[in-house]
Amino acid sequence: MNIELKSVRKLRIHWPIPVETMTRLGRGELSALEADAGIARLLDALKTAPELGGFGNYHHVFESSAGFEGFTVAEGANPTLGNVGQRTISPTFVFTTYFDAALNEDDVRRLVRKIVEIHPWEVPVIEVSGPLSVSCGEVARIAEERIAS
Repeated sequence: MNIELKSVRKLRIHWPIPVETMTRLGRGELSALEADAGIARLLDALKTAPELGGFGNYHHVFESSAGFEGFTVAEGANPTLGNVGQRTISPTFVFTTYFDAALNEDDVRRLVRKIVEIHPWEVPVIEVSGPLSVSCGEVARIAEERIAS
């Protein structure tokens, strides 16, 4: 069996969500993603970036999870949530996608800047990994054979 690997970089964005959105997601209501104005804005912005989430015949591929993020606001901050000196826990949507490792750094910075411009936090948590490998191509054929049998 031959598995083809593609060199990519990972983009992960942490986005605050209201408790109501977290509750709906917990009940399995996927429509909560599009109903949440902040997440809808994020997904719309990322749809305009064709370099994100390309997996052969699949485009705009992403993974998401909902969780909680904690932080303590320091003096001099201008927080969207929480108060200086207070430990704050925020429901959070984590969006993960991939882009070709060969994408030049100016384009990577442009993508990150686009996210920062619409992100509600003073200091958004945006992770960009170094190159890593993900499966593509051959894996799809193997999956199709399993489904057919």
